[in-house]
Amino acid sequence: MEREALAEIEQRIGQSFVRAVETIARSRGRVIVTGVGKSGLIARKIAATLTSTGTPATFMHPVESVHGDLGIVGADDVAILISKSGESDELLPLVEHLERFGVQTIAITGNDQSTLARACDVSLDAWVREEACPHDLAPTTSTTAALAVGDALAVALLEEKGFRREDFARLHPGGSLGRKLLTPISDLMVTEGLPLLRETDTMREAIVLLAERRGIAIVADGNRCILGVVTTGDLTRLMEREERVFAVRVADVMTRTPKVARSDELASAVVYRMETHGIIAMPVVDEEQHVVGVAHLHDLMRARVA
Repeated sequence: MEREALAEIEQRIGQSFVRAVETIARSRGRVIVTGVGKSGLIARKIAATLTSTGTPATFMHPVESVHGDLGIVGADDVAILISKSGESDELLPLVEHLERFGVQTIAITGNDQSTLARACDVSLDAWVREEACPHDLAPTTSTTAALAVGDALAVALLEEKGFRREDFARLHPGGSLGRKLLTPISDLMVTEGLPLLRETDTMREAIVLLAERRGIAIVADGNRCILGVVTTGDLTRLMEREERVFAVRVADVMTRTPKVARSDELASAVVYRMETHGIIAMPVVDEEQHVVGVAHLHDLMRARVA
């Protein structure tokens, strides 16, 4: 039932939605979101979603607003008022007060002919046929519809403003989101005791490094510019075709165009490439291809940046 209601609302989205997005995008202030009862809970969620996606917003309780909380309202703000019936006794008086402040108003309501819809500058249609409640009483389908309209506004606004992953990361520095979107590979790579070889070295030296340095040896020139890598896979393939491997030159075995990570690359992006290509260790280089570290998949997974 709720899925069908959302599909119907999607079909009804039109110019009023565009006007709402443009109104908020042009605003130099905050978005004030308000509602009472279950609509109030939805208003809190919409305010939180707007704020976390680059549109500063706050919830204002309609009753408390007329007892001093109108002090948070400024002339450059936009208000979103949520009511299924559009006839809420707590919301209707608030519209007049908001207009006195010069605030533009947007209604999200299930009745586009309601007093609230007519009083606001823009009205967004969140009408539903019936609630999921068997008695058609408890706010269920209607609150889902209002929330979906609010989420749609937030997404449209972040696209309108060009809100990027990097912007999202700055607003979500804590938890797994912050780790994934903020942690550069330079914070997690190994920088000491790097497994470096020269082209003229033999596989005897390479085998020692492969055993001591977790399955990778990096071939570099005198300036530490990367020339290639030798991995345990390269060693296995060499042993399958050669009986005496110790004297073989590294230059004859190494992969000359290895996958590398940039030192300014996000750790989560490096994990994705390593998993995609089946790599457990990857050289990290700077802009001039100098070797600056090694990224190990196990370390990155342990840091929970994947």
